[in-house]
Amino acid sequence: MKPYFVYCLTICLGFAAGLQAQDYRLSSPDGKVTVAIFVKDSLHFSVSNNKEICITRMDAHLALAGGKQPGIAGKVVRAATKSVQQQIKPAVPVKNSVIDDQYNELKLFFSGQYRFVMRAYNDGVAYRFETDFPDSITVIHETADVHPPAGSQAYFQWVKKWMNHYEHTYEQLGVDSLTATRVTQLPLLITTPQAGKVLITESDLYDYPGLYFTGNGDGTMKAIYPPVVKTERVNKRGTKDWDRRFFPIESEPFIARTAGSRTFPWRILALAQTDIQLLNNEIVYKLGAPNKLANTDWIKPGQVAWDWWNNWDITGVDFRAGVNTATYKYYIDFAAKNHIPYIIMDEGWYELGDLTKISPEVDVKAIIDYGKQRNVGVILWCVWRTLDEQLMPAMKLFRDWGAKGIKVDFMDRDDQAVVNFYWRCAAAAAEHQLLVDFHGAHKPAGINRTWPNVLNFEGVQGMEHNKWSDKNASPQMAVTLPYIRMFAGPMDYTPGAMRNAQQRDFKIIYDKPFGQGTRCQQLAMYVLYDAPLQMLCDNPVAYEKETECTAFITQIPVIWDQTIPLQGEIGEYLVMARKKGTRYYLGALTNWTARDIVTDLSFLPSGTHRITIFKDGINADRNATDYKKEVQMLTNRDSLRVHLAPGGGFAAIIE
Repeated sequence: MKPYFVYCLTICLGFAAGLQAQDYRLSSPDGKVTVAIFVKDSLHFSVSNNKEICITRMDAHLALAGGKQPGIAGKVVRAATKSVQQQIKPAVPVKNSVIDDQYNELKLFFSGQYRFVMRAYNDGVAYRFETDFPDSITVIHETADVHPPAGSQAYFQWVKKWMNHYEHTYEQLGVDSLTATRVTQLPLLITTPQAGKVLITESDLYDYPGLYFTGNGDGTMKAIYPPVVKTERVNKRGTKDWDRRFFPIESEPFIARTAGSRTFPWRILALAQTDIQLLNNEIVYKLGAPNKLANTDWIKPGQVAWDWWNNWDITGVDFRAGVNTATYKYYIDFAAKNHIPYIIMDEGWYELGDLTKISPEVDVKAIIDYGKQRNVGVILWCVWRTLDEQLMPAMKLFRDWGAKGIKVDFMDRDDQAVVNFYWRCAAAAAEHQLLVDFHGAHKPAGINRTWPNVLNFEGVQGMEHNKWSDKNASPQMAVTLPYIRMFAGPMDYTPGAMRNAQQRDFKIIYDKPFGQGTRCQQLAMYVLYDAPLQMLCDNPVAYEKETECTAFITQIPVIWDQTIPLQGEIGEYLVMARKKGTRYYLGALTNWTARDIVTDLSFLPSGTHRITIFKDGINADRNATDYKKEVQMLTNRDSLRVHLAPGGGFAAIIE
């Protein structure tokens, strides 16, 4: 992180028209975003963007055991502001190798040993509490209730309390449809009638539960949190999901018991006038706690040949395919041939419930040693609770074997205890120089800045849903996720299907799954989707039959120097460029509606550029596998015209 300048100012009380003593106003560096903060009876604020109200009111206070209520009837004893302009250089540049971090901050010091911190950015606001109590505290509730302007709509994802894998379909409805019988998760995108978009999420989520919203049908969004779990369902060994899904039975009447001196999670309200402004906003990363690792040279993002989605479905070999040593050596050979740096060994390599008991058909050490000879690293899947129970011995075992990382699955909760597992796991993995991919996971909330060995998260309705549903992982979702879910951080959507189908042709075949949409939609996801560990979900035989597409996919980076959103509308389509080194990469997706895309290439430097493009073939509306590869010479004064079939896309490399 390179600070350009940081300076402190003195706050003026009651300087804005209509504000009384001990009310405050804070503006973004460009002056377009304004927050009015009121503290007299209860702490609350409103937010305006370009002089239009985008949040009418948001209430912010805590209820602690013993009667303390930070934010209620508080008295400000001191107030200070500062302006910050600095650059953050991420250890793992998911979108940009340099992130500009510019904001104005107001910190209110209250009697009663707490503070309220508000930051205003040009593209959003964020706040949190800080406390200085000498002992531990019990948080009964945190109020973070949102009142959007009347007539606002939101993209809801309905969840059941309190088991949640964060894999749900978006439903756009009026905010007043949020009633007491419904709970929705983050990130949550609101469309206001006049002030554009407001995306709500959180960052620096540590030792605390995740934030959700419920309502009362009047347009108010009321904060709600998973309570601390008192007892869980007792699972009988050997029954379905016995080692992974632990349902809460009894809960405590509070949401967290935590240190009395701490900072609380940042509550984020990101602002955008257009949908594409959401695509390059990195406020979640900026608000994560800084990197804890002195040395990050060992952290190597990359593509991964994955086994589970394709059901180890390889043919033309002289051994029985499945979870065994011969099959994984075959995956390693495929990865080595195509310069893919990793493979994953998914479920089946160990006896459930004990990571030290290896399945008889698998020699993990021999597989990892074989991978080393071929310059391919091995990532090991495991269930979270088993890993937590054997955390340090398992991490040492994985390191001694020479594994490069772990894929941790089935947390399916984000109460305080399970959130703390993420941090415990990330720290232990870093100590043993292991990468982490969290599956069955809550949305990203800043931990990947603090522990940059955490490269990816599921928490998304990804390609695996095509194994059992014809509705979920659809082109409609494909052009919705980047604007909402991907805002929070990387997402392990797992693209790369070589069996592609238009809507009328799609079939649910669990062991031989299809991808919905065209071949080129799958290729475009490698350009457009943030994923520092990016899967190739199909099997090696499928890729070996499609060598042209495979060679194209494996050229696409997984981290970027620059992200350049170009066109798009949530739920409709997306066009975006990326830069890595001297090359540019361009991708586009559409929903089930065919459309013609004209892309202005003025983002390119001057000179003549060679563009290799994979686009939907003329018959892709009939046969989704149809594509055409073209090579053109273009300059930054030209435009690129491409037709997208229903469920289609294009992907290009420009050099």
